[in-house]
Amino acid sequence: MALYLIDVNLPYYFSLWNSADYLHQKDIDDTWPDAQIWDYARENNLTIITKDADFSNKILLREPPRRIVHIRFGNMKMKQFHEVLARLWPEVLHLSTHYKLINVFENRIEAIN
Repeated sequence: MALYLIDVNLPYYFSLWNSADYLHQKDIDDTWPDAQIWDYARENNLTIITKDADFSNKILLREPPRRIVHIRFGNMKMKQFHEVLARLWPEVLHLSTHYKLINVFENRIEAIN
């Protein structure tokens, strides 16, 4: 059963997310607006992983889905993207079980309750 919902703006083929714990929005419907993604995550108890700032802003103001992991670094080559996330991902997963918003930067992680 999936624990994380990967937003459509993130890579579909990505080794870190190649397990039953991850569900990519493309596997549901890649045309859904943010509100529908939000509701689906809440109804299915999923943590949203996204690069979209709208989700980070929304979690501070509304009844949230389980959690948000906001990847906040700019465009980079896929190899570098993977290297950065691979280095930070174990900590992100740990923090995502305790905090409602995890901001992932290229050189640090911020956790907000």
